[in-house]
Amino acid sequence: MLEKHRENEVHVDKVEQGPTSSIAFGLERIGLIAVRAPILSCIVLLALIVGAVFGIHRIKIDDSLSQLFRSDTREFKQYEEVTKKFPAEEFDVLVVVEGKNLLARNNLEKLRDFVTDMQLVEGTRGLVSLFSARQAPAPGKLPAALFPPELPEGAAYDKFIETVKNNEIIRGKLLSEDGTLALIVLSLDPQVVASSKLTKTVGDIRALMKEDLGDTGLNVQLSGVPVMQLEIRNAVERDGLTYNILGILAGCIIAIIFFRKISFMVAAAFPPMIAILLALGALGWANFNLNMFLNVMTPLIMVISFSDSMQLTFAARDRLIAGQDKFTAFKNAVLVVGPACVLTHGTAGISFIALQFSDSDLIRKFGEAGLAATIIALVAVLSLVPVFGVLLVRNEKLFAVKFQSADAGVQALRNFCYWIAVRMVGRPGLFSLIAVLFVAGLGVIYANLEPRYRLADQVPDKRQAVAASDRLDAKLTGANPVNVLIQFPKGETLYSPETLQTIADVHATVEKAAGVGNVWSLETLRRWLAEKAGSADVATLKEYVSVIPEHLVRRFIDAEQDAVVVAGRVPDKDSSQLLPIVDKLDSELDAVRKKHPGYEIAVTGLAAIAARNSASMIEKLNRGLTVEFALVAIFIGLAFRSWVVMFACILPGIFPVVMSGTVLWAMGEGLQFASVVALTVSFGLGLSATIHFLNRLRLESKPGVGAALAVERATVLVGPALILTTVVLACGLVVTVFSDLPSLRLFGWLSAFSMVMALVADLFILRPTAMWLINLHARLQGPDKPAI
Repeated sequence: MLEKHRENEVHVDKVEQGPTSSIAFGLERIGLIAVRAPILSCIVLLALIVGAVFGIHRIKIDDSLSQLFRSDTREFKQYEEVTKKFPAEEFDVLVVVEGKNLLARNNLEKLRDFVTDMQLVEGTRGLVSLFSARQAPAPGKLPAALFPPELPEGAAYDKFIETVKNNEIIRGKLLSEDGTLALIVLSLDPQVVASSKLTKTVGDIRALMKEDLGDTGLNVQLSGVPVMQLEIRNAVERDGLTYNILGILAGCIIAIIFFRKISFMVAAAFPPMIAILLALGALGWANFNLNMFLNVMTPLIMVISFSDSMQLTFAARDRLIAGQDKFTAFKNAVLVVGPACVLTHGTAGISFIALQFSDSDLIRKFGEAGLAATIIALVAVLSLVPVFGVLLVRNEKLFAVKFQSADAGVQALRNFCYWIAVRMVGRPGLFSLIAVLFVAGLGVIYANLEPRYRLADQVPDKRQAVAASDRLDAKLTGANPVNVLIQFPKGETLYSPETLQTIADVHATVEKAAGVGNVWSLETLRRWLAEKAGSADVATLKEYVSVIPEHLVRRFIDAEQDAVVVAGRVPDKDSSQLLPIVDKLDSELDAVRKKHPGYEIAVTGLAAIAARNSASMIEKLNRGLTVEFALVAIFIGLAFRSWVVMFACILPGIFPVVMSGTVLWAMGEGLQFASVVALTVSFGLGLSATIHFLNRLRLESKPGVGAALAVERATVLVGPALILTTVVLACGLVVTVFSDLPSLRLFGWLSAFSMVMALVADLFILRPTAMWLINLHARLQGPDKPAI
């Protein structure tokens, strides 16, 4: 076996005279431009790096919770219109205070002090709490505050607490039925939420929580859109640093272990690092915003570029060991391996292009950024690997003598690859049949995966916001708003009888809707006045609306007074559970629409948008992945000009996707945005091993060389690099498990698993399938016509 391997190493020289037609149409030769003037190329590179650094500083973070559903659809435009007219929810910090002794006299006093202090926090426009409640108004007078300046004591205090718990305005809305949880809604200035000042504002609130309530034994947590956005912002910044450091370390460590020379480690690992820098800089200059998907761009660039840099470095290293000088070795590495590098980046580019079929602006932007990064990574790797090799490799003759007899690590991998190849080509028909049946079975399981989406998956689940939201789900029917927008026809005003009756009917419908709670609207105030003040006339209603703080009025009435919302809340459930609630509410509102023609009534809100759109968007992405299977196979087949190659790459390409889907199914998971994007991208990236093997097999398939021997030689020559790159790629992607964002953790481990499965497919499915197809081609076309 060792003699055969040495024969393969010497064989390197001979295959340089292989097929003259390039499967990349000569694009690989761009890698030879920089190596002609390596020092000048490094100077140009330094200038580009400086420009990239400035570009990275231009990158901003898009932490909007609605970014995933941002699109040109009517539903999203309507949602945007509502947020402009009624902006409160986008700028509300929800303070959740919970404890069995919440309403104890001392704790209530301290809670009131806390509420008072929060009004002084910079950036606060106002707040709503149980202390905002009013007593029943006396005739002709404004109602007094429910909470007196001095709280009663003893039996009088117990009676007072019962009054508080039964107050219609706050019961079940700002205070839980059992009196153990209170909700304080703090409205922030929009400019603060959109700027870096948000960090200080939220920090000040947390400081007050500790100072005023630290010794009460109460559990205090923050939630709401601004807090979630801040946690997303912090997680994205923190994760980016983590991915960069751990991904780079993984690549460097593995490269130095196997190459055992700093120069080869630099040639293999530094081009991907520089590709990351240049790609992120370009994205900054192109005004891309960093978000939960673009945050994985760092490991993705590492994945895209490291695979090919390792292949090029391995190829040059083998040529140096065979006795070539460094210029010739790196030049031939580019000419032989470069076409496969171009093709692998092409398939990755197709994967990103497939994301353009999504309705989500966020996912389309991710696809655009990924395509741009793929092009930059290709140019960086093809150019920098030979430049660094020529500049840094020294004493190549001494190196060749040393490693011809002492290359234990790589030789062990070659022995392993040879062992597999011999067995796979021994029974190609049987192994191909097993592969077809196995992939078909996994495909059936994959087809049964259902779309899944939860808002909490976008938010760091190891922070306060999700935990606080869960408590609101449990105690106050939910933290996620579902709004019903009512727009008036021309000629109708806010206080006209028809408008007030429409609002009342919509309010009643929302209240009765299963799964919706904590309903607020102008009708809430109207009912309270009718019950407590005995007055339901419009003049009294106008008077009370006029004395309510502006920021409270804007929650339900727009500034032009031609539209209102009826606001409810729902728990943060999976979209498949929320959709029936939203659809049923919408259908029940049909009766109100018929009763009040001319009034436009629409169910909206982020929860409603997510429930309606997430499943269809995920299904479209999944269909796009199916189309991608065919497009990539045709693309590769045309590049190789071989139907054998086209059919050979289908099974190993599909296997990682359906295997990963089976793992999701076994875990009780469905297809989320993160998982289907991970599978779409991983399919393109996973074909890297397939393309490099087929390119090597093409060079080895010579007249007089049997198909089995060609497969064995190709496996031995490219196998070690494929195994090492898969390990590095998996390590580079799996670092996302350290993220606080559930969607990124899912993206990371699933992508890493897919890469490993791609290697398994390459070793155990591609070899026998290619062997069987080559034999079939020989029977159909004759043994003298090459199959690849």
